[in-house]
Amino acid sequence: QVQLAESGGGLAQPGGSLRLSCAASGSIFSAATMAWYRQAPGKERELVAMIWPPGGTNYADSVKGRFTISRDNAKNMMYLQMNSLKPEDTAVYYCKYVAGVVVWGNGTLVTVSS
Repeated sequence: QVQLAESGGGLAQPGGSLRLSCAASGSIFSAATMAWYRQAPGKERELVAMIWPPGGTNYADSVKGRFTISRDNAKNMMYLQMNSLKPEDTAVYYCKYVAGVVVWGNGTLVTVSS
């Protein structure tokens, strides 16, 4: 059974940086499409970034040039480097695993505020 665990959330100032991590266990990680989503208060969950097994990536327009998604298949890990953070980036961030089944993590809260 696949399990995901996010970490790295917290409080950051506008213009600051955070790095989120997603650890996957019990999975064939290297064959999975992985993604980061976020859900702000009162809003629907939205795609932030996606990375395919060969390493291709896709980003929401709102984070292009500021966020970088990456993966380490040897460690079963996915990352989201978030730079130039804005208050509107405040949300719970979730990682998602897709490889025949869809699995979500429990989320990690990112708050951007001065």
